[in-house]
Amino acid sequence: MGRLIRLDWAIKKILRDKANFEILEGFLSELLRFDIRIQEILESESNQDDALDKHNRVDLLVKNQDGQLIIIEVQNESEADYLQRLMYGTSKAMVEHMRLGTPYAAVKKLYSVSIVYFDLGEGDDYLYHGTTTFRGMRMGHTLALTENQKTLFKVDAPKDLFPEYYLIKVPKYDDAVRDTLDEWIYFLKNEEIKDSFKARGLQSAKEKLDILKMSEEERRKYESYLEDLRYQASMVLSHYGVGKLDGHKEGHKEGRIETAERMLRAGISPESVAEMTALTLEDVHKVSEVMSTEDSS
Repeated sequence: MGRLIRLDWAIKKILRDKANFEILEGFLSELLRFDIRIQEILESESNQDDALDKHNRVDLLVKNQDGQLIIIEVQNESEADYLQRLMYGTSKAMVEHMRLGTPYAAVKKLYSVSIVYFDLGEGDDYLYHGTTTFRGMRMGHTLALTENQKTLFKVDAPKDLFPEYYLIKVPKYDDAVRDTLDEWIYFLKNEEIKDSFKARGLQSAKEKLDILKMSEEERRKYESYLEDLRYQASMVLSHYGVGKLDGHKEGHKEGRIETAERMLRAGISPESVAEMTALTLEDVHKVSEVMSTEDSS
């Protein structure tokens, strides 16, 4: 199996082409559990090729066959206020893509899909789904729609009208393939697709995201992008690195191990972690094994 291009780079450079829509359509269909066909790609906040943005966040706003909006975002660095930014982003997208003077009933459903390479919040799972429900404060009943509202809006419950959020915490994924969605998450974490994988869109991704099929210029730009990611990781090392510890050898190694754990949780490859922390690759793998044991306990 050859190395494949990371999804964030593919979103910026490859997946905006209509000929490649089937890749994102496959991913979204597996995640949302209904058929997705991309009608068009709309302008998003970070579509611009900004040097300050290229290593940190990549997002894409698409409209599906039913006119619903879907935000897909890949975030590489930790942000304490990430959840608030998600709320702002969905609200902004809904307002900007509603025509002036149209009734509220015309507001389209919006899905927010976040693929993050850091440990967002507290929680042992790697896949989260958030919806809006209204529960009675006295009787505990959940607010439902009338039959007339169901017919008018073509939905079954209030939660179907409000934005839905999907969070994929890639570093938390344990590489166990339980279903076709896990096949996609395996690719997001490991940048490879096994021959046995059957998830919609993955075989197309395997063909079109092959690094070996890139031109020399494309490969050079991609490697530069990866170097940007490594640079950000080195900033983590500078902030949490061994220089802040005492001069004892054991203290230094303990500090490097702590730094390695932070970098692994941020989605940095074991090879890059070993290079930047001066640990052996064997030590880095041991750190990863301990993390997996702690996460599963």
